Amino acid sequence: MALSAIILAAGKSTRMKSNKPKVLHEVCGKPMLHYVLQACYSAGVDRVMVVVGYAKDEVIARFQHDPRIRWVEQTEQLGTGHAAKMCEAELAKHPHDDVFILTGDGPMIRGEILRTLHDAHRADHAAASMATAVLDDPFGYGRIIRDADGNFLDIVEQVDCTPEQRDIKEVFPSYYCIKASELLHALSKLKNANRKGEYYLTDIYGILRREGKKITAVQAVAPEDVLAVNTRQQLADVDEAMQERIQRQLFESGVSIVSPMNTYVQAGSRIGSDTTIEPFTLIGCDCEIGPRCTIGPFAALPPESIVPEGMSVAGDVSAYKRSLR
Repeated sequence: MALSAIILAAGKSTRMKSNKPKVLHEVCGKPMLHYVLQACYSAGVDRVMVVVGYAKDEVIARFQHDPRIRWVEQTEQLGTGHAAKMCEAELAKHPHDDVFILTGDGPMIRGEILRTLHDAHRADHAAASMATAVLDDPFGYGRIIRDADGNFLDIVEQVDCTPEQRDIKEVFPSYYCIKASELLHALSKLKNANRKGEYYLTDIYGILRREGKKITAVQAVAPEDVLAVNTRQQLADVDEAMQERIQRQLFESGVSIVSPMNTYVQAGSRIGSDTTIEPFTLIGCDCEIGPRCTIGPFAALPPESIVPEGMSVAGDVSAYKRSLR
């Protein structure tokens, strides 16, 4: 069975006071949308429907060379459910697919979590599934409502919660997995009878459950992975979390970073084992650094630099640029 994905990427950067489309704001050197796409591909997705709206031409231009993307336009902002409805024509072409639905402003998402979600979805023969998280501070997220036996009942958005429901710490960070045919059916029944007057995509779960269909809710998302971006402060927080993840992966692969707080490694760079990164060093996106190198101190490698095995690069790298590129 093939896997598809819908990524909701039509939003503005209103709270960020920016004219740039939200999903093009960068985390560790790459647009937020890049990370969501890569997580999908890592999980086995073949086709991605990206819903665009505000400044759509900028978003399309940034990813125009990716043949796996189908671009879908949302001309009105009537909620997440309305955004998904824009994909109905594409969904109808592959009604037997399982479909992830994700937001484009959640770059901390990981492919292994999507695989866990899909495995649970298939094992339970579910009509629709979700990955949930448990947060100490759940403010702003839809709460997961379960019955006394722990079975899923519904998702209630923050604005619609009762005081008791606001105390629930299990939340839905918008990791959906659903059969395409069931998604088409549920989208046809969405209503906007809520305080915002919007079509909530989360309502598809309640619609299907009330029809007696199987809904799976698996606690699989770490609090770190829930981080999403609506403000400049949140963008900085996510960038910091992503940098910690990048450096952790480098440590695990045999790279030494003498001063993690004074080192910044952008996304996509590959560094060989037994290489040491000295303090006050910036490594640009997609660099290729061999084993047993020393980078820094006070080095700034341009994106896509190539550093051969055993080489040392320190101080002003302008003299090295020709050999590094």
